[in-house]
Amino acid sequence: MEKREELYKGKAKSVYTTDDPDRLILYFRNDTSAFDGKKTAQLDRKGMVNNKFNAYIMQKLEEAGIPTQMDQLLSDQESLVKRLDMVPVECVVRNISAGSICRRLGVQEGLDLNPPTFEFFLKNDDLGDPMINEYHIESFGWAKAEHIEVMKELTFKVNDVLKALFAEAGLLLVDYKLEFGIYKGQVVLGDEFTPDGCRLWDKDTREKLDKDRFRQGLGGVVEAYEAVGQRLGINFD
Repeated sequence: MEKREELYKGKAKSVYTTDDPDRLILYFRNDTSAFDGKKTAQLDRKGMVNNKFNAYIMQKLEEAGIPTQMDQLLSDQESLVKRLDMVPVECVVRNISAGSICRRLGVQEGLDLNPPTFEFFLKNDDLGDPMINEYHIESFGWAKAEHIEVMKELTFKVNDVLKALFAEAGLLLVDYKLEFGIYKGQVVLGDEFTPDGCRLWDKDTREKLDKDRFRQGLGGVVEAYEAVGQRLGINFD
């Protein structure tokens, strides 16, 4: 597979075209950022850890019948993926109250949410990723109604699979965001699933083992990511 020009550079990943028009290469960089890019840093080994973490999670989701864009690991920091027509919407599920929902609704952190909440956000950094609903998505043409329903269905299926997976490792899946795209007419899970885009707490101590360590200046960010991966059985060597 021949790696070609850079197609897109996000906060922590770069996307490259290949000699196959249906395939892209994701390059996980060591960059990290928070608060819409206002806080940034370079963290050694982060790209490698997130790349391997994502590959492991995507494999587990595929085994559970959830279609993903992941094809294979290419190197420590690169993965080969299907080229999707991405939907500019983030699907967020919250099992425990944390982060923005606490600020928006004035609720305390750490409340178990039953049933879990579901929210849509427009993926737009300049606007601060505003919350939207199904009507916005369909009216502005960001996705078709039938695709919206599949995105919701798959997001909750991911929740069932990963809550159980993390629970076995002594972890609480607090919340997470997913992005989807269309591949040959099918809704497919895209982007990534790493501690950058979810919250994970130790089940007993509720220690934060995700990107909140960077947001809140707790330190040990990559070490926490690796600790989560090692509980799951991921080999980072």
